[in-house]
Amino acid sequence: MVSVFALAVVLANGAWTGEEPAPQVLSPEMRGDIFMARKMYREAIDVYRQPRETHILANKIGIAFHQLTQLDQAKKQYERALKLNPKYPEAINNLGTVHYARKSYRRAIGYYKKALVQTPNSASILSNLGTALFARKKYQDAFDTYQRALALDPDVFEHRSTQGVLLQERTVEERAKFHYYLAKTYAKAGIVDRALLYMRKAIEEGFREREKFKEDPEFAALRDLPEYKELLLLEPRVL
Repeated sequence: MVSVFALAVVLANGAWTGEEPAPQVLSPEMRGDIFMARKMYREAIDVYRQPRETHILANKIGIAFHQLTQLDQAKKQYERALKLNPKYPEAINNLGTVHYARKSYRRAIGYYKKALVQTPNSASILSNLGTALFARKKYQDAFDTYQRALALDPDVFEHRSTQGVLLQERTVEERAKFHYYLAKTYAKAGIVDRALLYMRKAIEEGFREREKFKEDPEFAALRDLPEYKELLLLEPRVL
């Protein structure tokens, strides 16, 4: 088994660029993960296919195709992963993200709920469910789901990586309103700095229901803050 330290040394020193043979300490899956981190998705697919097929590797191949926006191929790989392990929640979730990308939000919601049956305390999958509910304009349900996700992981909405085994959806059409609901979620949780951050984003992106910041009880604790008062005077950006 390769130690975490040994792998860290290889990566930190730039000892492997992907152009020469990989150090013997790296397994094919590790090599594929490095290609993924470097956004060399086709190379990752080739490497992931070298070892004996597993549900984890099939899912990772699916993610690589997903990053290449080849959704049909991604879907086939996620389905292959589920044939190998029907209860693998990451692949179930990732199937949901395929349907989300195709704007089949109802189907996406179904897959996210199915994944949560297997892993009910996944903040990332709850975040995805909330975003799909938001896309269907079920705003209160989305807000409730976001609160559950945030309670499990205070950083769930700050994750940006799409590597690993589970995709987290961040693409929304109503960005100003989406940021308003994130601000509201953080405000209710008492995370003031992020509540103000997303309040700013909502206003800059043209959120029109600015009175909600004054009326919604979740923002009550912020109303005496100078930053809050300044934000209410902020003009939207000209896009």
